[in-house]
Amino acid sequence: MFIIPAIDLIEGKAVRLTQGDYSQKTVYNAHPLEVAKEFEGAGLTRLHLVDLDGAKAKKVINWKVLETITTQTRLQVDFGGGVQSDEDLKIVFESGATQVTGGSIAVKNPDLFASWLSQYGGEKMILGADAKNERIAVSGWEEGTELWVYDFVKQWEERGIQYIISTDVAKDGLLQGPSFDLYQKLQEQSPALRVIASGGVSSMADLEKLAEMNVYGVIVGKAIYEGRVSLKDLSTFVEN
Repeated sequence: MFIIPAIDLIEGKAVRLTQGDYSQKTVYNAHPLEVAKEFEGAGLTRLHLVDLDGAKAKKVINWKVLETITTQTRLQVDFGGGVQSDEDLKIVFESGATQVTGGSIAVKNPDLFASWLSQYGGEKMILGADAKNERIAVSGWEEGTELWVYDFVKQWEERGIQYIISTDVAKDGLLQGPSFDLYQKLQEQSPALRVIASGGVSSMADLEKLAEMNVYGVIVGKAIYEGRVSLKDLSTFVEN
């Protein structure tokens, strides 16, 4: 299981929100590169970088931070937030992202997202399948939909998606444990899919349980910043 630390960006700074609420913001570091280098120093190889300004503005804003991290570390970065056009996608890949996550775009402009999937392939594009009460939530979680998360994921798997990141919005930032049932159901429905769990991780016990479930990866954010899990502990997971 890959441990994928998260850096969320507002105004170029590393922040965390609670349940996606921009008014519940904590700034952890004004210099995201320092945070990324700490992750790299602990032996972690991946990074989940989210442009929260971009998610709100519906266009990529913090691409300079992405470029700084990809040129000054060896981390493989998946980038999400505000990627809404061909131009946005081009900027993100040119700034060094290994993969790009599309959530809102896959709901609101599925033809465009499908064209990216066709052009760049299933190794480069990740489907963002964030859910609230098992229904897809979009636009930085500010909008709900009637789309059932399992149907949504299945449809995109049939179109070639290989990776998904799924956050249970109700769990995110609360340090109360992940939505194990959600990931269990996703894996049972789509055993070939690489499911990346996100949201709610509060302890090493949570991570060990997810590892036992054989999820492909898990995104860890607030638990690191709040000292619930140490980078030394995270480095004990063997990536394969």
